[in-house]
Amino acid sequence: MSFRLIIAVAGVALLSACQTEPLPQAGSMDAAFGEVTKYNAAVQIINPDPVYTAQDAQPGDNGEKMAGAVKRYRTDAVKPIEPVSSTSKSGGGSGGSGSGPK
Repeated sequence: MSFRLIIAVAGVALLSACQTEPLPQAGSMDAAFGEVTKYNAAVQIINPDPVYTAQDAQPGDNGEKMAGAVKRYRTDAVKPIEPVSSTSKSGGGSGGSGSGPK
C-alpha cells in the first residue's frame, strides 16, 4: 500500500514540474481583462477634437443645398414634409391576400 502512495506522490511531483506558470489565485483576473470591451468602445466614440486639412470638408460645409435650406428657414418658407409609404397602391406586389393560384 505504501508503495502505491510513493508512486502517486512521485507522479504528482513530476506533473507539477511541467507547469511553468503559477496557478491563478481565486478571485484574481487576467491582466488583459476587459481590454476587448475598452477597444470596442473606443472605436465607436467620435473624436471630440478632429483635425481637418484644407482639402477635407469642414463642419457645416454643405454647399448650395444647405444655403438654400438656411434661406428657406430664415424666410419661413420651409418645404412641407412629404410622407413616404412602404406599400404600393398599384397592387402588383406580392402580398399575403391569398388571391393567388392554388
